[in-house]
Amino acid sequence: MELKGIEQLRARAPDLNTTGGVIRMVLYGLTWIILFTLYFIFTDRIPTWSIDSQIVVITLGYVWLSLFFSRKNAYKQKYGELAYHNACAHFAIPGLMVVFSAAAHTAYTNGPSIPSGWWTDIFIPLGWLMILIGAGLAIRGVLAFGVDNVAMLYVYFPEDGRIVDSNIYSVLRHPVYAGALRVVIGLGLLNGNANALAFVILLPLMVFGWLRFVEEKELIERFGQSYLDYRARVPAFWPRLPDLPAFFRFLFTGK
Repeated sequence: MELKGIEQLRARAPDLNTTGGVIRMVLYGLTWIILFTLYFIFTDRIPTWSIDSQIVVITLGYVWLSLFFSRKNAYKQKYGELAYHNACAHFAIPGLMVVFSAAAHTAYTNGPSIPSGWWTDIFIPLGWLMILIGAGLAIRGVLAFGVDNVAMLYVYFPEDGRIVDSNIYSVLRHPVYAGALRVVIGLGLLNGNANALAFVILLPLMVFGWLRFVEEKELIERFGQSYLDYRARVPAFWPRLPDLPAFFRFLFTGK
């Protein structure tokens, strides 16, 4: 069974149509992850630079990724039908891999220990619970949203966009981001030091800023007042209490 939206994505990303192209894309993404993971391993030796470095790198990743949006018109004029393909190679893939590397760093960043107590006793079980819920939510979100939407295809081809019919979007605006956030929070709890916990407190603010000033700005341009009304009505990451049954129904059944 093919993932939802894969045919639409293949039509606009030629590399996905050949085995060699897919391998090149995977290796390209892995190269960025390896480079920044090595960077973190090296800079973690500097006690005062660990969390500062993580914040700097994830900010770099978001700035890099934002060029995928801000350079859209210039790329469409320069590359035509290959605008999306080239913008992914130049901005989206490197930016996302840098963000991913910084988020994954939460699992192994060094830092001062926090005082032990009953609160530290729940870090491990709560961390694993957050990872399981987050991973499940992210996977369900991708399956519902489609890989074409997750890959931001319709930023460059809005005329080809399709309506996503899933109950989760009446509960959360961004279930994939919400799932990823929970995974990183879980990693921070498993790590348990002060730097990891500080980062997982800051990360939702960073993602919220990204959505508000970049991604949702694009959605407002496309959908206008209807998206503003939707944003006011539905939370981004954390379901409201009355919506918890619908949230867990989607998590367990995908419906």
